[in-house]
Amino acid sequence: MKRIFLYTAVLVSIPFLIVILYNNNTKKEVIEEIELKYFSNIIVRVMRESTNTIENIRLEEYIEGVVAGEMPALFEEEALKAQAVASRSYVLKKIEDNKNNNYDVTDTVTNQVYLDEENLKNKWQDNYTEYINRIRTAVNETSMEYLEYNGEVINAMFFSTSNGYTEDAELVFKEDIPYLKSVESSWDSDVSTAFNYTEQFSLQEFYEKLNIPYNSTLTVEIKERSASNRILSLIINNTEFTGRDLYNKLGLRSTDFNITQIGSNVVIDTVGYGHGVGMSQYGAQGMALAGYKYDEILKHYYINTNIAKLEE
Repeated sequence: MKRIFLYTAVLVSIPFLIVILYNNNTKKEVIEEIELKYFSNIIVRVMRESTNTIENIRLEEYIEGVVAGEMPALFEEEALKAQAVASRSYVLKKIEDNKNNNYDVTDTVTNQVYLDEENLKNKWQDNYTEYINRIRTAVNETSMEYLEYNGEVINAMFFSTSNGYTEDAELVFKEDIPYLKSVESSWDSDVSTAFNYTEQFSLQEFYEKLNIPYNSTLTVEIKERSASNRILSLIINNTEFTGRDLYNKLGLRSTDFNITQIGSNVVIDTVGYGHGVGMSQYGAQGMALAGYKYDEILKHYYINTNIAKLEE
């Protein structure tokens, strides 16, 4: 009889032991949020477009929010670090250029996307601690670092996905910038889902967006492409445009595109995503996956630049 009671007690206690062991193991898996390090008192004046107010944000906190807003948190650490240095360089240049203005940057794609803690918790939900730790590690490990050319902080432009090459800044922004020249970026096609994209418009919509008369027959003549295969100029139904005209008017992903009429529709196939100048973010991810370090990534996309460090 005693044995029966003993066996019964053991059987009854097993589920409780399992729960206790599970809870203990679960507690061990809890991730602690790492701390963002501050080595600078530099303040970034950010125009928050949703509220039309200017917010003063400490530099490294701002960089954390930009890396989180501009690059997927699960990207390789070396790519995240490259983004942190590029974004820090970009905003330091903006601070220099806007010292006599009311604010330095906006929090949107006009400059750099910035997401605050509340935005990120809503975006990442249960993954918040894991993801913010990845971002903070990249920011902390590159703290105070920026890119310089001939002793000056650079305008570190970046974009999503190249078409295999970046573009010369002069062809896009009409400014000859020695460190923003076209370079090969062969990694993008393997890692970016945005490398190829197809958009479709009705003929009516297409003509309306370009502000040219309707014609049932569409004629397209590509006049000039850059060395990186992006369209510089073209003629559509006897009206001349630049590739940037169509990029802006039609909201295309790239100026490397082909236009085809199919019945009463216009199909546009694009290669790459973004203006093409500076660092390709997916190119940086591809380089990181291939074993490149963040300084190698940065020096590839920003020609003849060096990593410098702000004084503490």
